[in-house]
Amino acid sequence: MRRTADQTRATILEAARRRFADHGFDRTTIRAVAGDAGVDPALVMRHFGSKDGLFAEAAEVDLRLPPPAKLPRARVGALLAGHFFDRWEGDPALVILLRTGVTRPAVAERLREIFAEQLVPIARRLGASRREAPVRAALVGSQVLGMALCRYILVLPPLAAMDRDALVAWLGPTLQRYLVGA
Repeated sequence: MRRTADQTRATILEAARRRFADHGFDRTTIRAVAGDAGVDPALVMRHFGSKDGLFAEAAEVDLRLPPPAKLPRARVGALLAGHFFDRWEGDPALVILLRTGVTRPAVAERLREIFAEQLVPIARRLGASRREAPVRAALVGSQVLGMALCRYILVLPPLAAMDRDALVAWLGPTLQRYLVGA
């Protein structure tokens, strides 16, 4: 059965996400992605231009944070912790960004942008000043990214074995303190 150009592009992107998440940027090749997608490598290049272009699209991420107005101040830490675990476990693009962000400055910059763009408004809504909001957002990012690195990349026991509720119980209070204070 023949695929449309959009279907082919989506198939290539899905194969790239899996490959980048499992092997990182440096060990992923256009040829391997094409093989996984069942297409010729030239087709990957036609759709994405280069390995960097393919990576940029495969690693595009929206944290899909709840609107700040819908986050109750008293429970924001636990709600965001649960949300982050759901996102990390459901979107290989986040693993791609984390794995690659530690070795590629441009990817690290994209991670910083994502967390700043999407967390600062939440900190502001919860009462942080314009100057304090980026600090609070960065502290939340440090905890979330550190937890993700240890759980999903390094597979550090016992974090890798803990269930979601236990992780939320540990991480939620820290996020709460960073976002709304003691």
